[in-house]
Amino acid sequence: MSDTQHEDQAWSDLANIPADPPKMRDLCEKCERPVPVCWCSALPAEPLVPKSRIILLQHPAEEKRSLRTAPMLSVGLAPGKCLIYKGKKFPKFDSELESILADKKSLLMYPSASSIPIEQVDLRDGPFNLILIDGTWPQAKAIYASSPVLHSMRQVKLVSCGNSNYIIRTQPTDGCLSTLETAIEALSVLEGDDSFRNQLLRPLHALCQFQLDKGAVTHQSKEFLIKHNQYPKLIGKRLNKLLRNADNLKDPTKEAGNEMEQLT
Repeated sequence: MSDTQHEDQAWSDLANIPADPPKMRDLCEKCERPVPVCWCSALPAEPLVPKSRIILLQHPAEEKRSLRTAPMLSVGLAPGKCLIYKGKKFPKFDSELESILADKKSLLMYPSASSIPIEQVDLRDGPFNLILIDGTWPQAKAIYASSPVLHSMRQVKLVSCGNSNYIIRTQPTDGCLSTLETAIEALSVLEGDDSFRNQLLRPLHALCQFQLDKGAVTHQSKEFLIKHNQYPKLIGKRLNKLLRNADNLKDPTKEAGNEMEQLT
């Protein structure tokens, strides 16, 4: 076939490309997941109504993730009990959020030097606004650094937490939790009610099972892979430091993991 014939064939192929976009799979109106992998059937029969509420400061990139967990909070809790604000800097001229961040009953979940275990919070001071930064650890650090109002807030952290149920995603260290899991653990403490943990984790279990059924595999943490010489990449200085510190602790799955807990 000559060059001219090749060119004519190429133009013919382009001309036959359908003008209409390919048909997309039907999405669930509630969770916005494709209907075959919708996890809404695992939600509580009725949205839960805690006394406290969850406030997510969400990095814009999180909205593009297909396997994010924040929507499980927003639909699993009653209206007004999970508020989501998107941005890279806060409060960003939002009077409602500014009021929330200035409230003495607001607690920021962040592993700073001044943060205290959430179990030490006097529950008689509640109900609380529990603030979480939703993003990767670098994104969370950037949001915190560019939002001075967060620095003066009461800050709390999780100390006693197991490994993540988000088994289809690699966590930096053992003990790191997803945004959903961090919010659930903290909310269970503030409410003094383990039913929040039991009911709100079910959609995450359903999501993981859907992915495993389609060929996904369970993931160990980077910490586990590195210690067993299975991690294929070089590790950064911060993670290397965290792992060294973890070796000096009686329970390495807790403190080191909580340095990066919900921000992965």
